[in-house]
Amino acid sequence: MSRTLIGRTVRRLRSERNLSQQALAASLGISASYLNLIEHDQRAVTASLLIKLAETLRVDLRELSGSQERQLEVGLREAFGDPLLGVEAVPHPEVEAIAAGSPHAARAILALYRAWRVAREDASGMALPSGRRIILPNEEARDFFDEHSNHFPALETAAEALAAELAPGTPSEMNHAIAERLRRVHAVTVSVQPLEGALRRYDPATRSLALSENLPRQSRGFQMAFQLALLEARDAVEAAVQEASPSTTEAGMLIRIGLLNYVAGALLMPYAVFRGAAASLRHDMELVAARFGVSFEQACHRLSTLQRIGQRGVPFFFLRVDPAGNVSKRFSAAGFPFARFGGSCPRWVVHTAFAQPATVQVQVAELPDGTAFLCFARTVAPPAVRYGEPRPMHVVAMGCALANAGEVAYADGLDLERSKIGIGLSCRLCDRQDCYSRAFPPLEHRLALDPLTAGSSPYRFEARRR
Repeated sequence: MSRTLIGRTVRRLRSERNLSQQALAASLGISASYLNLIEHDQRAVTASLLIKLAETLRVDLRELSGSQERQLEVGLREAFGDPLLGVEAVPHPEVEAIAAGSPHAARAILALYRAWRVAREDASGMALPSGRRIILPNEEARDFFDEHSNHFPALETAAEALAAELAPGTPSEMNHAIAERLRRVHAVTVSVQPLEGALRRYDPATRSLALSENLPRQSRGFQMAFQLALLEARDAVEAAVQEASPSTTEAGMLIRIGLLNYVAGALLMPYAVFRGAAASLRHDMELVAARFGVSFEQACHRLSTLQRIGQRGVPFFFLRVDPAGNVSKRFSAAGFPFARFGGSCPRWVVHTAFAQPATVQVQVAELPDGTAFLCFARTVAPPAVRYGEPRPMHVVAMGCALANAGEVAYADGLDLERSKIGIGLSCRLCDRQDCYSRAFPPLEHRLALDPLTAGSSPYRFEARRR
């Protein structure tokens, strides 16, 4: 665990809890001056002190990894590096200082930058009657789930209580148990039929739930679970939506639907059972999906939610992207620093997986700062609607830190050090020289162009001066 990350994280957690250095130091049994040195990364943290910190600050050890600060740094680098702002480059130490010492100010800067981008790209985006911050509804919903690390204890509790009442004999029998619950408790009849332009349609007047005949079995089960969540987990979901305090009706509805999907996933894949199965199958997600009768994407998404304090699973990031590079889902329990405002690296397995559909592709991806992740990705696609209609293919990708690679089947047979592939966060933030795949010059470097020389990269640049 990096010392530089520990200091800034301890400082943030102490500040969020309104604790003085003196008060925290007293709880830890150390002097305030020693704690000050730790917070400024001038003293290492022993294992015993690390455990005391986690207990005193009431966090899991993994929350001391500094992933929040790292994600803020990435966002700030993108914002400050936007050439249209016309400002001088902000040195890395200053970016790090803002993210670590003033996280609320850092988030405010990013909110302003998002508002400016929306206003620049679409002037109508400024016309919010409430006068609240300008942000697209999908971005607001994504921020809400990110802020909660894609884990909602109240929804887990509601799903577990409901699953206990359903009491299926095996995970594969859950679909039948849900259909019976809908029929017996709510008098809802479920039918599979042709549906034009819809996958699921519920009629409250006739209490009938129609599922599209185009849906595969696992998707039908998920839609029934969603309907049951809508009927029986409404209070827990509405409480979470109220906490989010969405700025627009559209953002509120996206958050609400996302939370109902969360309950549906938790119902089909109960926390403890799913966590145990994933561990025993060594996170071979095709086998995990088969055991629970769900899709590959559903199983991967559920894996990214295992953040219960004291019962965490291996921390994975989760990403879903289309061939154009548009990200429709993104969660980072593993601390992967996603680029927020631009495309990601074309060398990443997330994009190369499109070349071999329906096959799990594995990559040890190393970021420019030396941090490496075991990543795996596979294409997913819904059934075709009709002949000639393009299928909206996506790639679902996950990854974890190399420290956890031994718990993942996809690492078997790999030399984790020699297999590393260098990637960047995005071309505009990447410092790598001589990259064949570079699409844009880096924002923080001066170009060094020479008509007498043709290099492997279309954009040669000078090394940054610290």
